[in-house]
Amino acid sequence: MSPLVTQSEPTIDDDVVLLTVPADGGYLSVLRTATAGLAARLHFALDEIEDLRIAVDEACAMLLAVATRPADLECRFSVTDDALTVEVTVATARGAKLPPESSFAWKVLRALTTSASATASSGQASIRLLTRRSGGR
Repeated sequence: MSPLVTQSEPTIDDDVVLLTVPADGGYLSVLRTATAGLAARLHFALDEIEDLRIAVDEACAMLLAVATRPADLECRFSVTDDALTVEVTVATARGAKLPPESSFAWKVLRALTTSASATASSGQASIRLLTRRSGGR
């Protein structure tokens, strides 16, 4: 099992928080809590915070289904004045595929966030979620 790593590194235009946890459902609560805390920092409404927590959970579940064992979930939170971007990445087996964009999981992600997208290549899959505060949606 790999240790929980928390790192914060400021950039010129925004703040970036990196979390790496084992690719195991038992650690998703750590990512949900970090998501809620960062969204609260941006003064998101309570329902927006809950929507984002659900979206992160759904994205992680999609990635866990294709993750190699053992693997780590790498979660990158980018905080700007009015938005939170969450990008979750995991190592995958060759040929692993995320659900099609017409699936229910993707409909959930798109309903709960401003935008959602995925990439899969070179043994890795990533899901990127962008949520703007309700004034900027």
